[in-house]
Amino acid sequence: MEKQVIQSVGFRNIEENGKITGFQLKIRLPYYRGVYLSQIKPGHLIVDGETFGEDEIMWRVNGEDYTYADMRKDLHTHWHPLEPATLIVKKEGGLSQGYHDLTYGFYCTHSYMPPAMEALEDPDKPSVVYFVEFGQNINSRKLLIV
Repeated sequence: MEKQVIQSVGFRNIEENGKITGFQLKIRLPYYRGVYLSQIKPGHLIVDGETFGEDEIMWRVNGEDYTYADMRKDLHTHWHPLEPATLIVKKEGGLSQGYHDLTYGFYCTHSYMPPAMEALEDPDKPSVVYFVEFGQNINSRKLLIV
């Protein structure tokens, strides 16, 4: 697994029944303890200036797919820090071949942070209080689809 949150391995278009229906990318959890899905506050994905939100993104964790609404209610599924999650993004025709600029933000609640401070966190904005062991909310990377 790479140090960057957005992984280069696994970035590709998705084909279903002979038709490109979207694309996927993998992300790693920067928090060393792992989290339950209900602890994750997902943000928006921006690819080459185009924004994808809750209606277009599904998370695949431990081989199962979850919408943002599913994640908010899931108190039992644990995302381990050594297992990347796959983001599955709906976009008819997928992405063109070549390099793409990706920015994705998500925030996880942490056992060390007071709820009043966590309430200030926005997954689409830089962390209000930054701790290396928690990672940054927003991550960017330039990746290639061939």
